[in-house]
Amino acid sequence: MNVLPSIKSPRDLRLIKKELLPTLCEELRAQIIQTASHNGGHLGSSLGAVEIITALHYVFNTPEDKIVFDTGHQAYAHKLLTGRQKDFDKIRTKGGLSGFPKRYESEYDTFGVGHASTAISAALGMAIARDQQKSPARVIAVVGDGCMTGGMAYEAMQNAGLLRTDLLVILNDNQMFISQRVGALGKVLTKLLTTKYVQLAEEKATNFLKRFDELGNNAAKLAKRARSILFPGTLFEEMGFRYFGPVNGNDIEAMIDVLENVKSVKGPVMLHVVTKKGKGYKPAEESPTKFHGVGLFDVETGDSLGKSNTISFTQAFSKALLKLADKDDKINAITAAMPEGTGLDAFRDKYPARYFDVGIAEEHAATFAAGLAANGLKPVVALYSTFAQRCFDQILHDVALQNLPVVFALDRAGIVGEDGPTHHGIFDLSFLREIPQLIVAAPADENELQHLLKTAFEAKAPFVLRYPRGAGFDIPLDAKPKAFPVGKGTWLKKGKDVTILAIGNRVHPAEKAAELLAEKGIKAGVVNMRFVKPLDTDILDELAKRKTPLVTVEDNALAGGFGSAVAEYLADKQVSFKLLRLGYPDQFIEHGKTALLYADYDLDAQHMADKIFTWISKGDTYGKKSRSN
Repeated sequence: MNVLPSIKSPRDLRLIKKELLPTLCEELRAQIIQTASHNGGHLGSSLGAVEIITALHYVFNTPEDKIVFDTGHQAYAHKLLTGRQKDFDKIRTKGGLSGFPKRYESEYDTFGVGHASTAISAALGMAIARDQQKSPARVIAVVGDGCMTGGMAYEAMQNAGLLRTDLLVILNDNQMFISQRVGALGKVLTKLLTTKYVQLAEEKATNFLKRFDELGNNAAKLAKRARSILFPGTLFEEMGFRYFGPVNGNDIEAMIDVLENVKSVKGPVMLHVVTKKGKGYKPAEESPTKFHGVGLFDVETGDSLGKSNTISFTQAFSKALLKLADKDDKINAITAAMPEGTGLDAFRDKYPARYFDVGIAEEHAATFAAGLAANGLKPVVALYSTFAQRCFDQILHDVALQNLPVVFALDRAGIVGEDGPTHHGIFDLSFLREIPQLIVAAPADENELQHLLKTAFEAKAPFVLRYPRGAGFDIPLDAKPKAFPVGKGTWLKKGKDVTILAIGNRVHPAEKAAELLAEKGIKAGVVNMRFVKPLDTDILDELAKRKTPLVTVEDNALAGGFGSAVAEYLADKQVSFKLLRLGYPDQFIEHGKTALLYADYDLDAQHMADKIFTWISKGDTYGKKSRSN
């Protein structure tokens, strides 16, 4: 019997018999695996959370009751159960469903997510709003164990403990070990402690003991601590939460029973649930890290499909860092829970004493690196560009203000494709360019990346190196990294009709665009600027004297980006200039394959050439007809 097709909403789910729920969970997993195999996505965590999500929608009256997911990696079953089955096969494709919960997509997506450690804060805000509106709705935050390494989660918990409002936090512990408490004794004790009778008896006993002044208060505290010996929730209890668990989160019947019991508990509640990442798909169970976020893969074997043989920017960074670290034992590497994603896993394996994974704590990573640099070491902090937004203050205040030589390697800069607006790294040039004493560079290709990394370590100044996701341009790596002059670009081609000033991974497409323009009779020059800060003002001064029309090209937002830096410099010089800026407009860019997004915003070679040709031919020198300005 196929159960899933009959579920058009959680209201339908709540009408089916309990004994059908295990079958439903199997069908959910099968659909998630099949779709992820041809669309990519976050597979392991979504498979592990199937029973949690099914039980939540079965027990609670969603959407009136609110479920807030942390990060959203685990929410695929949620989408399938909330009216989006017919569109699920288009998830993460251009114009299709987002890979993350989005408020615009469904009333069941109560809060848009994509970054970690936000759910408890958002859920607490919703709970307080509910109280003020005198609503009976319940609010539930679903957080992963990884999210609990982020400081924001603890800020929210201490505030929740202070406010004492009704709030359920489900801690989905999907590490590769299974807690010893998830056994027969654990099930009995957890079930016992979540029943109303025991909760009421515990509350009465505590109130009774507190009547006897200091002695009674001490006895109540002792009883509470004795309870925590059996249950590993001491920290949560001290922060004002009632702690229950751990519970086997992949047992749908157990989850329903426990949720039915804890939903009536007053005040903040922490329910510790243990799940198996990749549950139900053997390749994902055996390699949970590999199957956390996947590209296309063969369902039968789990083997990846369609992988490029070209070295990626991330791999180039990894190789270059090892080359430099082999000869300099002062180099240390730091990441925020992304060793494989940033390419630091190779450094970790070779130099474990110089490698630090600080968890989902980008703010700490930046200031920790500043401390290393202040004592003479050479730290590199490898982060995704979108997550570097979280440590802006630390980059400014703790690193740049003190002129400490910390290198920030920002992977996934520019658009990242199917993960969409929560993960696009299109703002780093804009928010970092304003910081004094900070050098900001972007390599044109994978070979240039290794040279700029060498430049960064030799600059002895705060340095940001930003580069994109995915394969490079098949440029062979030189045997040895070499340092470039800071703030200097290089001419790739000269042309009298227009000059394209390109930065980062748009340099090679700009060269191709110049070739296409030449076929139309337009002689275009191309400059690889390399540095957004400091700019190569010698090149800009030369171009200002020539009065050649200029085009800036960047894989970044136009507001405050590379093109803005060029315009500001020329305006301050009080020279007249004709400038077309190509980049992303003042809006969030939705998900889709990178090739399609580059084409949409005139950033691939063909559309770049067409845009420039139209601008030159029609005299539309200020790009007034362009959506890209």
